[in-house]
Amino acid sequence: MAVSVNPVIDFLPYQKKWIADNSRFKVGMFTRRGGKTFGTCGEAVDDCIQAEIGSRKERWTILSRSENTAKEAIEEAVKPMTEGFYEVYSSLVKRGRPEFSVEDFHVPAHTREVIQNGVPVNIDVPEATYKAQEVRFPGGSRITAISASPDAARGFGGNLILDEFAFHADSRRIWASAFPVIIRNNNKLRVISTPNGKGNKFHELMTTEDNGFSKHHVDIYEAVKQGLDVDPEELRKALNDQDAWSQEFLLHWMDAASSWLSYDLISKCEDLRAGHPALYRGGRCYVGVDIAARNDLFVIWVVEDVDGQLITREIVAEKRIKFARQDELLADVFRRYKVVRCCMDQTGMGEKPVEDAKRNHGEDRVVGVIFGAGSKLDMATGFKERFEDRSILVPSGDPNLRADLHSIKSTTGPTGIRRLVAATDTDGHADRFWAGALACLGAETEYQPLTYRPVPAGGGKDVNRLLALTAGFKSRKGMW
Repeated sequence: MAVSVNPVIDFLPYQKKWIADNSRFKVGMFTRRGGKTFGTCGEAVDDCIQAEIGSRKERWTILSRSENTAKEAIEEAVKPMTEGFYEVYSSLVKRGRPEFSVEDFHVPAHTREVIQNGVPVNIDVPEATYKAQEVRFPGGSRITAISASPDAARGFGGNLILDEFAFHADSRRIWASAFPVIIRNNNKLRVISTPNGKGNKFHELMTTEDNGFSKHHVDIYEAVKQGLDVDPEELRKALNDQDAWSQEFLLHWMDAASSWLSYDLISKCEDLRAGHPALYRGGRCYVGVDIAARNDLFVIWVVEDVDGQLITREIVAEKRIKFARQDELLADVFRRYKVVRCCMDQTGMGEKPVEDAKRNHGEDRVVGVIFGAGSKLDMATGFKERFEDRSILVPSGDPNLRADLHSIKSTTGPTGIRRLVAATDTDGHADRFWAGALACLGAETEYQPLTYRPVPAGGGKDVNRLLALTAGFKSRKGMW
């Protein structure tokens, strides 16, 4: 007699395929909102349940990109699935382990087999205990979710899940810390994420052939084909961002989209005339200054407006110099160029340098800019538009400058909002990029030249007398 049992979890086919894959090393690239974390947590819960049945202990650690996502993995996946398992097992025991149809019980196959074959399942023990970031099973198994860091990866125990690994800060250091622990203890490794451009460890794992990893790939259309209840076209139209759609849902490696300035875009604006102070024509100049502290670069970027095109005349980049030296370098730029406007990073420690620059070079010529998510995106957009229409020329053949300009990445956060982040593998941490963006910001405000007409003395009677109205009261010539 078959007994109808409500499913514990009704996994989708691609989730079942992921769970049934017993490979020691697995990496999966899944569409956003496709349930990749949910399915992977299902494998961990099932593994712990099997350990409870077999009087063993299993331990799983989930490294998430943030503490909030770690808690979400426990609250939204691990905890409800564990509660569901115990509820069904308790019900079966109370029924005296009746016969039932496996089609009515949607749990992993080996769990169904244990129950179907009549093997006693003694769960008449205290149920699992739940904490904000951990679930502990009565027999000693546990699943813990923590925020990812190299130190956390080094100290974990048991099997490891790297959740949204492409978005982990210092993913390569985390990998270097975690992998030796897995090898030493013969544990399992699960790596899941959506793509986040090229160059990170997740991209390397997914694209390297014969690296020992079992690979899974499910984009939005494949997920819908297998039962995911969403409307792809509705999502695409609502997102209204083709780059984000291609990366987050179609799972494309969007290097050009993730890098704010592609190498192709940069190379089109490289010119032999740029970067040479000796070619300065004496025209109006705009300056961007990125303030430095500790190991960051102090950068001054000078552009000259030549018939509407901004030609880079000079880029000053110095590391580990004192604020006094930074002031000297900026004063030298004001002395050698006709600086119309200078935009400086005023965020945090930039308050005093901006205040000093205003006092030394003029309140109207120096503008402080507070860096925030919105202002950075606006500046970067204006900077990118200059490259797109080739209205800015930059020095050619400078690998450090090229890498700095390319290092700004466009990412989409958990809320879907676009953010700009800097890669950590350049010598400037994008300081040159932001100095250039500040210089272009200064050029966006229309310049109105100042003029004056001297007033003749004596009410216009002595028109031949030369007056130096700006010479000062102590000058021999001036206002009497």
